[in-house]
Amino acid sequence: MESLHRASLQLRLLPLSLSPAPSRTLVLRTLLEPAARRRRLGADPPPKSGLIFPPRRRYSNSSPSIARAGWLLGLAGDKKKSGGPPDIVKAGDPVLHEPAREVDPADVGSERIQKIIDDMVAAMRKAPGVGLAAPQIGIPLRIIVLEDTKEYIGYAPKEETKAQDRRPFDLLVILNPKLKKKSDRTALFFEGCLSVDGYRGLVERYLDVEVTGLGRDGKPIKVDASGWQARILQHECNHLDGTLYVDKMVPRTFRIVENLDLPLADGCPRLGVRGS
Repeated sequence: MESLHRASLQLRLLPLSLSPAPSRTLVLRTLLEPAARRRRLGADPPPKSGLIFPPRRRYSNSSPSIARAGWLLGLAGDKKKSGGPPDIVKAGDPVLHEPAREVDPADVGSERIQKIIDDMVAAMRKAPGVGLAAPQIGIPLRIIVLEDTKEYIGYAPKEETKAQDRRPFDLLVILNPKLKKKSDRTALFFEGCLSVDGYRGLVERYLDVEVTGLGRDGKPIKVDASGWQARILQHECNHLDGTLYVDKMVPRTFRIVENLDLPLADGCPRLGVRGS
């Protein structure tokens, strides 16, 4: 899940060169001749295919020229500092689109698993956000953390949080969560994600769920949730199955965070509890 504060989009104007552009032939010769010359000398083997893939890019949790999306309103954050929380993995990374593995119950108390949990909590709070799944920091394990506070809720209009049935709750850490619905009641509200910066989409979720799993102490845990907390749990559990909210959103409701208050297209369902 994402963060809380709406940040403005910063536009950067790049200087334009007035010098004439080099010819295509010159550019191609400049780019290709050194490599061809090295191959003739045996320095470089020829490529094995026609495609050359660039090294994987590391994404930071913020960018100075991009408005950060939040789970509720928007996000402004700083880049990862040395020794700080891990970066948030962005959509497109395979770890976000493949099912995560269960944690061996015997390993829950290990230093490695406890460090992963600490990193997740730190990354979530730094955003700040109300939920995070282990794949969002690049760890393909079935672990989620979530937390909502009075401070976070205070950033949103009261009429909005009332409609969402949003109430504060303390930090929850759940390993190997298993979610089931407790009723057929559903509601439609906009969601965002730290891994899909700057966008929102309308998602239908169950209003009442039960989640069982293990706490960070390795003991069984059960959470009965409703309203907004139930939505957060469903969002985070989806991450563990390789599903982002954009995979579940109502078509034609996707938008940038700055357009969140614009009307929905004709034919789209209205926000709120279904049938109300």
